[in-house]
Amino acid sequence: MKNIIIIISDEHRRDAMGCMGHDLVKTPHLDQLAKGGTMFRRGYTASPMCVPTRAALATGTYVHQNKCWDSATPYDGRQPSWMHMLRDHGYHTASIGKLHFLAGADHGFTEEILPMHVHGPGWLVGLLRDELPDYDGASELAKDIGSGESSYTNYDLDITSATETWLADPARHDKPFAGFISLVSPHYPLVAPEDYYNMYDPDQMPVPPSFEHTHAEICNMAGFFNYHDHFDSNSAQQAIASYYGLTSFMDTCVGRIMKAVDSAGLRDDTLIIYTSDHGELLGDHGLWTKQFMFEASAGIPMILSGKNIPQNKISDQGVHLLDIPATILEIAGITKPMDWPGENLVNIANAPHDDLSRPCFSEYHDGGSTTGSFMVAWEHWKLIWYAGMEPLLFDLRHDPEEEHNLAHDPAYQAVLESGKAHLWQICDPEAVSQSALNDQKHKIESVGGREACINSFQFNATPIPEFNT
Repeated sequence: MKNIIIIISDEHRRDAMGCMGHDLVKTPHLDQLAKGGTMFRRGYTASPMCVPTRAALATGTYVHQNKCWDSATPYDGRQPSWMHMLRDHGYHTASIGKLHFLAGADHGFTEEILPMHVHGPGWLVGLLRDELPDYDGASELAKDIGSGESSYTNYDLDITSATETWLADPARHDKPFAGFISLVSPHYPLVAPEDYYNMYDPDQMPVPPSFEHTHAEICNMAGFFNYHDHFDSNSAQQAIASYYGLTSFMDTCVGRIMKAVDSAGLRDDTLIIYTSDHGELLGDHGLWTKQFMFEASAGIPMILSGKNIPQNKISDQGVHLLDIPATILEIAGITKPMDWPGENLVNIANAPHDDLSRPCFSEYHDGGSTTGSFMVAWEHWKLIWYAGMEPLLFDLRHDPEEEHNLAHDPAYQAVLESGKAHLWQICDPEAVSQSALNDQKHKIESVGGREACINSFQFNATPIPEFNT
């Protein structure tokens, strides 16, 4: 394999695929991709938020390494990316669709087609973490649901058509390439094209049970991102039907892209990776969208397909979004930088046994939080660490819904200590949390102070690029 195609969606929770055993969601094209390759059931994001996790994906480093902490600090091209490295080694590197990098910078792509970037200062209100402000945008999520078109679904159709044209270009056979195809669905607004919305009867959508949180930081974040109070049972069912409809719409886009790969005769020479930047809570734990370290938010889908990749294989080894850049470099014959924590997914897929002990890590330092939150998952355990606050410990094998915190149960203290050891081998969470807060305080001062952040443009979803309006 010499070519690489990364297809990344936005906000696709890892269980929302037929190949993951979901009873309702229809994803025939992703199911076919998984059947022809290896699917990892335990994928995790670098951060359950678009801008910081995309910076991590570009640089191959954890958020605390690259210090793109939040949605006001997008990747600006100054740190070397895998795109820079491949381009320097003769690859044609192209992005099509959403990037969420800083506009106007050299991110390492030979060409950027229909890019969605962060323009201006970004989401400044998220920097205010010492005293959380009111976030008025939360009510928008429950208002904009149901059947119809949105600027985002139209944008995805443009991205898909542009990808088909790009793949059909004979130049794709002239030199090795890496294509980063970035769709926006199933990210909100939760408005699905009519044919896809009608695939799911809202009355048949299961609404997650109510959940009362007692952890101080979860309450802080749930109070800031207070989407839940704007839903009733009927609108929640509509929103869930819309999300599943958007997922099936996105799956159709993936199917068109894969057909274009085959039509261009590129399949045998190309490694295909499908993933998402983070998940979607969809009412789990009484929460919506992302930001939290629960599985529905921090978990991501991960499918690998290509020559010499085991077919119809399901792996339970933990994998990480940062494994993607590490894999890309090895495919291109480039030595991975020493500080990149990712591993080669091709080797993991071909390993005779899953290494369940491998820890996977995520962190969050963005809006709504008063302290850094960190997650480490290994075997069937998961530790969520809040700097300066009580931890959470879950046994995902017996408690997949993450309802029973075992951190203070004497019977699980050895597991807790094991999780802390894994976490501290990656970073000192207390020091990292303070570093993020310090950097954000400096940024607040640089943009004019607290009031300037509060009065800045607030949004739930980045506007589509001007060329699509």
